[in-house]
Amino acid sequence: MEDVVLEGVGTFKELSEKAPKLEGLPSGVEGLDELFFTTVVKDGKVVKKPLGGIPRYSVWNITGVADTGKSVLAEQFVLKQAALGHTCIFATLESPAPFVAMGLKNRCIAMGLDPELVEEKIIFLDGASYSQLRTSLQTFLNTLAYAIRTYRSQIVVVDSVTGLYETKEMMARDIVRGVFNFLKKWHQTALLISQKRSGHEDLTAEAAGGYAVSHIVDGSMVLSKVLITNRYEASFYRKPVGEIVRLFRIDGCRLCGHDTSTHLMEITDEGLVRIGPALSEILSRSSGKEQ
Repeated sequence: MEDVVLEGVGTFKELSEKAPKLEGLPSGVEGLDELFFTTVVKDGKVVKKPLGGIPRYSVWNITGVADTGKSVLAEQFVLKQAALGHTCIFATLESPAPFVAMGLKNRCIAMGLDPELVEEKIIFLDGASYSQLRTSLQTFLNTLAYAIRTYRSQIVVVDSVTGLYETKEMMARDIVRGVFNFLKKWHQTALLISQKRSGHEDLTAEAAGGYAVSHIVDGSMVLSKVLITNRYEASFYRKPVGEIVRLFRIDGCRLCGHDTSTHLMEITDEGLVRIGPALSEILSRSSGKEQ
């Protein structure tokens, strides 16, 4: 007789009773929280209800080419959650932890937060300095489990998850699946930053390892940039030729509704990410003025 996993079978009602409450976590990124919503029935009609942030317990893929603001977005989320009293784990696999901490402190000040109020709430896992955390998935997960248990964290950022398979992209799907299942088991809300290769299209969720990350996680946030090279682009974006325009898009979310438009995005002089209007809104304004 074939093996049967009875624990893997359950009714909709049984599993609904085990499901956590759907609620949003403020991201600390201006213009982002408004892009998530849920639906409710009001006066017999289905209407949208703002969620107010990133869905709790969701695991996200934050992807884009270099210098698009991926790490900045994640840092703002961590700082905002730490300021609200939630313990966060920042697993850095690219830059040694002391340098990330230095950048976080500057970002904290730019956000108007007191570094002393958040520094005890942010725990670093330094995979950049200790290679065994990058080369052994089990060691990485064991260490992450220790940090979660010890500090009772609720938020995890991995910057970048690509560091776990940078020399073995054929194993990307298995590695990401292991990380995803681990984070779900521990009830963490997580941002997994992934790097794009030069041949990837800018506004797709594809990254190193192909679509391995985006197919597994709950949703993807795609960041890109466009170099203005002609008068039409300059007129549309209201920027001179030679300037860089940054774009942002939510590429799917399994847990709640979301805005599907491509939005303008900027990194302010203070080094903070801000989500702007949708490109369709800009086009409508331009068309209205022409008429």
